[in-house]
Parts: sequence; C-alpha cells; structure tokens
Amino acid sequence: MKSVLRTAAGDPEVLQLVERPVPEPGPGEVRVRVHVSGLNPTDWRSRRRALPPGMTEQVPHQDGAGVIDAVGPQVDPARIGQRVWIWEAAWERPWGTAQQYTLVPDRHAVQLPDHAPFELGAALGIPALTAHRALTVHDGGPGRIAPGTLRGATVLVAGGAGAVGNAAIQLARWAGARVATTVSSPAKATLARAAGAHRVVDYRTQDAVAEILAFAPEGVDIVVEVAPGANAALDIAVAAPGAVVAYYSGGEDEQLSIPVLSSLPANLRWQSVFVYTVPPAAKQQALTDVAAAVDASALRVGEEAGLPLHRFALKYAADAHTALEQGVVGKVLLDIP
Repeated sequence: MKSVLRTAAGDPEVLQLVERPVPEPGPGEVRVRVHVSGLNPTDWRSRRRALPPGMTEQVPHQDGAGVIDAVGPQVDPARIGQRVWIWEAAWERPWGTAQQYTLVPDRHAVQLPDHAPFELGAALGIPALTAHRALTVHDGGPGRIAPGTLRGATVLVAGGAGAVGNAAIQLARWAGARVATTVSSPAKATLARAAGAHRVVDYRTQDAVAEILAFAPEGVDIVVEVAPGANAALDIAVAAPGAVVAYYSGGEDEQLSIPVLSSLPANLRWQSVFVYTVPPAAKQQALTDVAAAVDASALRVGEEAGLPLHRFALKYAADAHTALEQGVVGKVLLDIP
C-alpha cells in the first residue's frame, strides 16, 4: 500500500511517499480503507516537532474517512463494510490517515451515513469535536449539542471562516443559538454567512464591539475563540455576565492578559480547549452529538456551506501541508487512490 510518513521533524519535505505492507488489525482494532484524509493545523505543527517517544516513523493526520475492510479480535465482524469517519488516528500512535489503509481502535471509527460524503467525514474529527467542546463547556449549560439545547443563548465565533469556526457556527445554529462571528475580509464574510451566522462582523473595517452589542445588547454567553491574546479586550467588552471564553488556539508566543478588576464583576470564565485531552465523558458526548448532527445533515462542507475544499493527491502531501501552513482558507484534503 502507499503511505506518507516522516522519520524526523522539519518542513513539508520530510514527508515521504513509500510502499508498505497492508497491516492486520490487532485486538480491539479496525482496519479502514481510507478514501479521504483531512489535514488540520495540528498536523503541520506536530510535523515540526520530534516524533513521539518510542517511534522511529509516523504516518501523519488525525482525521479521515473510508470503509472498514477488516476487524481484529474483540470487534464485531458486522462492522466490515461500514462507512466511517476517523478521529485522532495519529495521536500518540504511528498510524495516521495519510495512507491507503490505517488501523484505529474500534471507537475511533464512527459510522458515516450513506448520504454523507467522505469529504465531510474527513472534515469532522478535530474541528467538530473542538467546536463541540467550546460550545458545551460553559457553567450550567446542557453539556451536549442537539436541537434546542442552546436556545436562548448567544454565541460569538471568532474566525468564522476557519474549519473550527465553521463547525461551531453550524453546530450552534443546529442547537438553536443566535450566532455572531468575526472575520477579516469580505470573502471570509461570505463564507461565514454561508455557514449560517446571523451577524457577520469584519473587524478590519467595522467597530466590532459596537456591531456585536447591537446584535446582542445583553452580551454574548459563549465565545469560541481562536486568538485569545489578540481578542481578550473584545471578548471582555461583549461578554454577558457569567459568559465563558473557550479558546482552542493561539500563536506560538501568544500571551493571554486579562485586566483583573475590570473583568472580575462579570464572573467570566476563561477555558482552554485541547481536543486530545478533553475528559473522556465529554469526548464521548461530543462523538455522539457530532454523529447525530451528521445524520441530521446539520453539518456540511464545501463553499456553499462556508468551507471550501482544497484537494490534493496523496503523493502531493507536502504541497497540501504547505498550503495549510500558508493559511489557505477552507479545508485541505488528501484523496487516497
């Protein structure tokens, strides 16, 4: 089979296309014939770091979609032939999705309904699970996403044209929230509207605080934040009492600085969201809810859904990493031959 792997840290050129034997699943594992592999920023960032302890090589990419073609002991044989989406394939493991066949623990392959294309399955994983955690981590909230669970809440999504931002908008709308988002250009504003945001604010040309408070005079209840250091002042200015700012990313040297006394009375909560170490019960709830959203056609991909797709052949994995690292807007995918 064809695999992309790396044996060292570095630029995209460390990714090599090689031939490897098709692996056999072990106890509790399934083997997936991968059709589409999804890239995320954590993939190129991890590529720049040393291999995990004990590994001499690793196939990259956490997310993907395909068909189960073999199962190991302790797995129901009825799963063979099932269309699935994959999450965290390469987290502390050597087997990512940038190859024709991959092995994952049984629960890391979630059934993908027939109406959902493989490109949607490959775009779930990290973005959708991160968005779910950010939307459900607030105090007193329902802890789950389903129709009506966020009715009455107002959500601000920073960076609504990004993959996590897009998933957060779609999930929040499905749950009944009113959604505002910030973007940095007219083109990104078009994408955020396509995702379903009620109010889109271009922070480069508009007074973001005034626009958001005009939409939500009482303030926003949940902030899904991609740049906490840069946006802290904005978040504080528009947050409702008791709001949560759930941040999931930031620059390499980004610092979060909060004015204590002026923000104290609002009882704000600043919550980091690192999808890989989300508590197990919350992760399982996210898997259940995201699967339900897919079943309900509440999650979509493509430019018409606010998330343009950029597709590369497996042999051009290095080019795909370069495009993502340089900030291409949308979802980068590898089509697996």
